[in-house]
Amino acid sequence: MVSKNVLIALCLMIIGCKGVSQEKESPGDEPKSFAVTKTEEEWKKELTEAEFYVLRKAATENPFTSELLENKEKGTYVCAGCGTPLFRSETKYRSGTGWPSFYQEIEGNVAYDVDYKIGYKRTEEHCATCGGHLGHVFDDGPKPTGLRHCINGVALDFIPDTSD
Repeated sequence: MVSKNVLIALCLMIIGCKGVSQEKESPGDEPKSFAVTKTEEEWKKELTEAEFYVLRKAATENPFTSELLENKEKGTYVCAGCGTPLFRSETKYRSGTGWPSFYQEIEGNVAYDVDYKIGYKRTEEHCATCGGHLGHVFDDGPKPTGLRHCINGVALDFIPDTSD
């Protein structure tokens, strides 16, 4: 009789325990706050449909479709969402991937996160000011950094240098 009661009590304890190991947030899961924050509706009003889906929904534009891919002018590539300067034309290079690529960001203006969306770890890049998704950075770029910032052109606007 005692063993039956112990067995029932043990079963109730097991069933009653709520496993939370999968619910714990990792250190990178805290909600991030950005200097520029807007509602989804505000973003939709200000951005084109393509800009909205890339910057706010982390979509990827089709390769070889960006008007900025072959841009060779001197200037600054800024976030299409908030205008934050992200890359200089001097660091842009032809990677052959179909997306504008840079070997160096403007320090402090690009933030990074880990992305497992396609089944393996990648380093996602986003604007440090508004959180807009830009693309990903890879370790197969040219010298001097060895990095390839593979950026969705639709996430960028280009500001040409002015001659003085």
